[in-house]
Amino acid sequence: MEATVTTANSEEKTWGGGNEPMKSSYGKLMMWFFIVSDALTFSGFLAAYGFSRFKFIETWPLADEVFTHFPFMHGVSAPMYYVALMTFILIFSSVTMVLAVDAGHQMKKDKVVIYMFLTIIGGMIFVGSQAWEWKNFIKGEYGAIETKGGSLLQFVDKEGHRVALADFAATRPEEREQLTRSKGKWFMSESSLPSYSVAEVQAGFKAHPDLLIRTEVITKEKQKTILSRKDSELRLTQASLVVEGANLTHNEYGSKLFADFFFFITGFHGFHVFSGIIINIIVFFNVLVGTYEKRGSYEMVEKVGLYWHFVDLVWVFVFTFFYLV
Repeated sequence: MEATVTTANSEEKTWGGGNEPMKSSYGKLMMWFFIVSDALTFSGFLAAYGFSRFKFIETWPLADEVFTHFPFMHGVSAPMYYVALMTFILIFSSVTMVLAVDAGHQMKKDKVVIYMFLTIIGGMIFVGSQAWEWKNFIKGEYGAIETKGGSLLQFVDKEGHRVALADFAATRPEEREQLTRSKGKWFMSESSLPSYSVAEVQAGFKAHPDLLIRTEVITKEKQKTILSRKDSELRLTQASLVVEGANLTHNEYGSKLFADFFFFITGFHGFHVFSGIIINIIVFFNVLVGTYEKRGSYEMVEKVGLYWHFVDLVWVFVFTFFYLV
C-alpha cells in the first residue's frame, strides 16, 4: 500500500481548501477566533451587570434621569437623545465599512479610501462623544446626600422635579480642609472636597420649606420614593457626606455598582473602538500608498471590517443593557 506524501509543490491541497481551513484564509480565521473569545468576555461582563441589577433593582438608577445631556443644550433635559445619536453614528460607520470592503472586492482603490475615511471619522466622533458623556457622568448635575447607612438622598420640589444643591445650599463661614496623604494617618487621603458641606445643605434645606427628599428606592410605577417634609427632615439628620457626580466609590444617581459597571464596560468597549480606529488608520494609509493594490487583494480591509462590525454589535448589547432595559 503506497503512502501519500504531500509536499509544497503538490497539487493536492491541504484540507481541500487551498491551504485555507474551511475555505477561509488563516488571517480571517484567526480574526474569527479572536471575535468569539472577545464575545465571551463581553458576555461575562454583561451577565454580571444583569445579575447585579436584578439584585439591587429597587435602588438601580433610572437611565432617563442619568443620561439627559446634549451638547450645546445646557439645562435642557434630553433623556437618551445623545446616546441614540452616538449609536446611530457608530452603526452608520459599520455601513461605510461594508461599502469599503465591497469596493475592495471590486479593486476600486478610490472608493475604499473614501469609505474607510468616513468609517474612521465615525469612530472618532463616537469615542469623543463617549468621553464627553463620561465627563458629565463624573461631574454630576444636581448632587445628593449619602447617609451613614450608605443610602442616597436626592432633593426635589413639591412637583417632584429635581433640585440642585447649588439652588438652596446655604453658605456658612466655615473652613474645610481636604485630607491629603501628607496630613492623614497612615498616608490616608480623600477625594477633592464637594462644593458644599453637609451642614450647609442641612441649613439650606431647613430654610426652604418647599423642598422634599427623594430616596433611591424605586416604586412599582418606576418612580423614586418621595418622603414627606417631616420624614425628609428626619432622614437628613442621618447625612454623612455630600456626593457630586459619580466615581468608583460614590454615585449621586443611585447604586454605586451602576457607576462601577458603567465605567468598566463602556470603558472596555471604548478601548475596543479606539483600537479599531488606530488599526483602520494604519490600513487606510496602506490603501493610500497602494500596498493592497500591489498584492492584488484587499483582504486586510475585510479583516479589520470583521473587527469593526463586532465592535458595533457589542455596542448594541451594551446600549440595550445600560440605556434601554
